[in-house]
Amino acid sequence: MANAQKSLLSMDENNKYIYYQVIDMPGFKADSLQKNMVLFIKEFYPKEKSLQITNSGALVKDKFLTYTSLVKHENGEMAYSLNIECKEGKYRYWITNFVFTPYEKNRYGMFVPVNGKDVALEQASDKLQKKDVEGYFEQTGAFCKQLGDKLKKYMTEGKPRQPKEEKAVKKIVTEKW
Repeated sequence: MANAQKSLLSMDENNKYIYYQVIDMPGFKADSLQKNMVLFIKEFYPKEKSLQITNSGALVKDKFLTYTSLVKHENGEMAYSLNIECKEGKYRYWITNFVFTPYEKNRYGMFVPVNGKDVALEQASDKLQKKDVEGYFEQTGAFCKQLGDKLKKYMTEGKPRQPKEEKAVKKIVTEKW
């Protein structure tokens, strides 16, 4: 399983790990793909501050938590950049710029990021333990695949989730009986 997830990540021309996909969608116009992309970003990154949307694509910078295999607690966070571009009948996306920030337990028992110890995924094998690095590759590959599946579904269907209807609360008037 770990080898399969690691093989999802490739090296790009800048020697950075990248998850890159080009999806053909015949019959879809560029503007409808662009609209679906914006809906996806608004749905999954509603409060993201580092977000840039242009005429042909978008760039989102975000992060996800990584976990240890035995105890299942957070041991760090992986920052990444998601790029999406749309053209007539196809779109492409790539996830890159992976940077790991380790967590440590503070005096209150909470896991918090360690300042100044950011490690690029390309240099992780030199600076971190081998078993930890394999876990980070596995989790990063799984995250990229899941995010790509969500994006593909959204680009195909293109409709936001409907807000849940709130049930009207029945009010009881005690003054009149």
